[in-house]
Amino acid sequence: MSARKINTPSWTFLTNHGHVLLCLAKNPSERIRDIALEVGITERAVQRIIVELEADRYLDHIREGRRNVYKVFSRKPLRHGIEKHRQVHDLIQLINK
Repeated sequence: MSARKINTPSWTFLTNHGHVLLCLAKNPSERIRDIALEVGITERAVQRIIVELEADRYLDHIREGRRNVYKVFSRKPLRHGIEKHRQVHDLIQLINK
């Protein structure tokens, strides 16, 4: 039997990309360190995901002092064929109800 934490699920319904996007939609100036802790991944993984989300125009950022402030482009369609008829804001609204 593996020594897995009891409260840590082995899988989730949303990807880490979705989790990072939801964190930034909720708090656009959240630090990478805090996102990593909330999502349960490394800071490096959060940075990679942010780069990928920005490359595909789901996110953009501006620098305010020493922090980045992110803008989520919520009218973009979701990527998978099953949900591509929905937009990012649909996911945000569903989760934040």
